[in-house]
Amino acid sequence: MPDQPPRALFFDTFDRHIPTPVLDRASAYTEADWLSLAEAWRRSYGIFTRTFDPSTKFISIDQHHYTALKELLNVRGILPLFNDAELWDLTFAWHRLDPWTDSARGLALLNTQFVTSTLSNGNVSLLEDLKKHGSLPFAHLISSEHFGAYKPSSKVYLGAAEKLGLKPEECALVAAHLRDLRAAKDCGFKAVFVERELEEDWEVEEVAKAKADGWVDIWIDQDTGGFVEVARRFGIQE
Repeated sequence: MPDQPPRALFFDTFDRHIPTPVLDRASAYTEADWLSLAEAWRRSYGIFTRTFDPSTKFISIDQHHYTALKELLNVRGILPLFNDAELWDLTFAWHRLDPWTDSARGLALLNTQFVTSTLSNGNVSLLEDLKKHGSLPFAHLISSEHFGAYKPSSKVYLGAAEKLGLKPEECALVAAHLRDLRAAKDCGFKAVFVERELEEDWEVEEVAKAKADGWVDIWIDQDTGGFVEVARRFGIQE
């Protein structure tokens, strides 16, 4: 628990686990190995956001997903099986990800004490659809798209704090990725790690070191309550 609680909690909303809606939509088109393709598609997202040059023209996550899907299907020799409408239908399956089971309930609790907002590399329309699909009660929707950059760029974290009229030290990032949290921490944010299955891409040794070093302010282990447990750590009871 940080000595001085934050005023706002920002959430890395768009996770990178294999999305069931994507697999469900894909299986309707062809019997290709969609699990391996979806894994490659997911990996392309992380590479794209980490290497994006903010001095160039901004490319949304939707556009990236569309372009990356075409490339992956082409490599597998099955791109001709799809028309453009079908490619976009698959791309927008990312807008229908189901939230973690504790998310809506935990957010409702946290809203009683904090300002809550997304802070995601997902574009604005994607976040709007995820909020609606999952009935997620965020008070604000903030995307990297607002700043023409992608996390872990400091422009995103500092821009989000400024957008809500707050200092970085008045903010905390809640995320399942330590790379994201480390970058936010370096900008003055507090860090709340919520461990989720298959989400963390750091090696086991790196995760253990981060936990031992103590720079994460609140550490929620997997399957211990998620956002509901975050609320409990801040003294909010159901």
